[in-house]
Amino acid sequence: GMPGMSGFEVARRLRQMPTPPALIAVSGYALPEDRAKSAAAGFAAHLAKPVDLDELKEALALAAR
Repeated sequence: GMPGMSGFEVARRLRQMPTPPALIAVSGYALPEDRAKSAAAGFAAHLAKPVDLDELKEALALAAR
């Protein structure tokens, strides 16, 4: 739902950086195929809205590794 470019495309482009940042998807879409698209785009985690704080903490810890 972003203007001009999808979050998946943003992630693909960021992953091309010499030192790409860790990415966590936060989305209202959480079907298995949505999660698979996030993983393929390079997201370290895919969290469904509303985000559970414990899940966010866990995803941030995993992404930081």
